[in-house]
Amino acid sequence: MIISVASGKGGTGKTTIAVNLALTLAETEPVCLMDCDVEEPNAHLFLKPVLEGRAKVTVPVPVVNEEKCTGCGRCGEICAFNAILPLGKHVLTFPELCHGCGGCTLLCPTGAIREEPLEIGVVEWGRAGAISHIHGKLKIGSPLAPPVVKAVKNHKQNMPEDIISIIDAPPGTSCPVVASVSGSDFCLLVTEPTPFGLHDLTLAVDMVSELQVPFGVVINRAGLGNGTLVDYCKAENIHILAEIPFDRRYAACYAKGGRLIEEFPEVKKAFQDLWHEICATAERV
Repeated sequence: MIISVASGKGGTGKTTIAVNLALTLAETEPVCLMDCDVEEPNAHLFLKPVLEGRAKVTVPVPVVNEEKCTGCGRCGEICAFNAILPLGKHVLTFPELCHGCGGCTLLCPTGAIREEPLEIGVVEWGRAGAISHIHGKLKIGSPLAPPVVKAVKNHKQNMPEDIISIIDAPPGTSCPVVASVSGSDFCLLVTEPTPFGLHDLTLAVDMVSELQVPFGVVINRAGLGNGTLVDYCKAENIHILAEIPFDRRYAACYAKGGRLIEEFPEVKKAFQDLWHEICATAERV
């Protein structure tokens, strides 16, 4: 089973939910936590895994042999991202803009374009006790997060088939989030009872609905706000799977890199109940 944990905005407690759910399940089930927030992965700060391996993530970018180039301009016409710019028989390439589609290489009539790999990030993996952990790190300055996200998810092929995979997705609803959530069996949308939380939750609901991924909502810092968030979920028939109350002790635990379920028994019970709700909701879909 693949469970993605997403949010319409940053700071809702998405990583807190993903990490503590993984820790709860690891007591009885084989679990893998994949941190797909490749621009700023932070699940490892709480799990403290022992890393066992590392692999580069690359995309193919064009290299032009101007001796073969006839200046036809086909390469520039096909590129939707302006990563290659023909100026007569002189061709400029911008590897940082290239998405690695290979269109320019395919359509070049004289075979003047070849591809070479450009490193855009890394994937690292290891173990944190009973939990398998994988995370990606996007290279500073690279705009291409989705290939690194996909590399993290592809590494799961090395895991047992019966393992429960928890994906900590990036915040928002952009391309890296879509790449993280796509293919999940269920998605937890983590939100908070604030105007910003409600606004961005509606965007996240639209996203997972478009992807046709079953989902439910977890309200973090419950007790704040005026109940508008709960009213929205009821009106839209969205299942609220769990509510984690606002408590300064929880915030202090998180700030020092602690694990909520180990310090607060009531939180552990909440995550056990959350897992039962996930299973029950997934069965009804």
